[in-house]
Amino acid sequence: MMLYILIGILLFVILCVLVIYHDTHNFVVRNYEIRSDKVIGNFKFVFLSDLHGYVYGDNNEKLIKTIDEIAPDAVICGGDMFTAHAKDGKIRYESGFELIRNLSGRYKVFYGNGNHEYKVKSFTKEYGNFYDRYKSRLSKEGVVFLENDSICIEDKNIRITGLDLNLEYFRKVVKRKMDQDHLDRLVGDIGEKEKNRFQLLIAHNPQYFENYVEWGADLTLSGHVHGGIIRLPILGGVISPSIALFPKYDGGLYKKDNKTMILGRGLGTHTIHVRFLNPGEVCVINVAGKA
Repeated sequence: MMLYILIGILLFVILCVLVIYHDTHNFVVRNYEIRSDKVIGNFKFVFLSDLHGYVYGDNNEKLIKTIDEIAPDAVICGGDMFTAHAKDGKIRYESGFELIRNLSGRYKVFYGNGNHEYKVKSFTKEYGNFYDRYKSRLSKEGVVFLENDSICIEDKNIRITGLDLNLEYFRKVVKRKMDQDHLDRLVGDIGEKEKNRFQLLIAHNPQYFENYVEWGADLTLSGHVHGGIIRLPILGGVISPSIALFPKYDGGLYKKDNKTMILGRGLGTHTIHVRFLNPGEVCVINVAGKA
C-alpha cells in the first residue's frame, strides 16, 4: 500500500511539473466583446501585459504571428514588459522592447506603465536614465506612452487614458486606500466635454476597480495579478503579487455599474516562476459600437 501511495505522489509531482512547464512556455488567446453606443463602429485591439522579459519563439515570433492573424486596429500594452531587477548590472529589457518595437511597425501601439516601469522611472539613483532612454527609443518608433495622460481616437469616439500609479499603491499585504479624488488629481476629471466619449483606462493594478468606475472608466484594462499564479478549479487564482490569497480580481471580465474591467492574466512571471493551470494570455477585445 505504501508503495502505491509513493508512486501516486511521484506521478502527481511529475504531472504538476509538466503542467508548470507547459504553462510557462505557452499562451492562449481569449476573446472579449464590449458594447457601447458611445463608440462609432467597431474597435478591435489586442491587450498585452506582464511579459516580464519572456520570449515565445525567436524574437517573440509566435506572439507576433498570433497578433498578425488577429489583425487588430491597435495594440494596447498594460505594462511590466520587463522586470525591474538588474542582473549583472543590467535590466533584461530586450525581449519586451523588441516585441513592442516590432508591433509598432504594424499597428498603433498605446503603452501604459506597470509598477516595474514606474520603479525604474522613479529610482534614478539605482537605474540612472534607463527609463528615459527606453521610452525615447520606443517613442521614436511611434509608440504612444500614456503616463497620466490621454489621447483621443476621434473617428471611433474613444479616449484612452494611461494611469501611472505611485508604488505605494502596489505595496504588499496591506492595500493602501485610494481617496476618491486621487484619479482626478493624476489624470484630471473627465469633464462635461469628454463624457460622451468612450473612456478606456489602462490601469495596471486591478485592486482599485471601484475607483476607476467612480472616475468614469467605461472599460478598464488591468494586469499585475498574473492570473493568481496558480489556478484551481472553482476557487480560481491562489495568490497575487501583493501576497493576497485568492484575490478578488484574478483574471477575466468584471462588471460594476454598467462599467467593465478586463483583467489580463499576463504573459510571463517574475520572482515566483510558476504558472499552474494558467498559461500566458493574449486578450483580444472588440468594442462594438453604433453603426
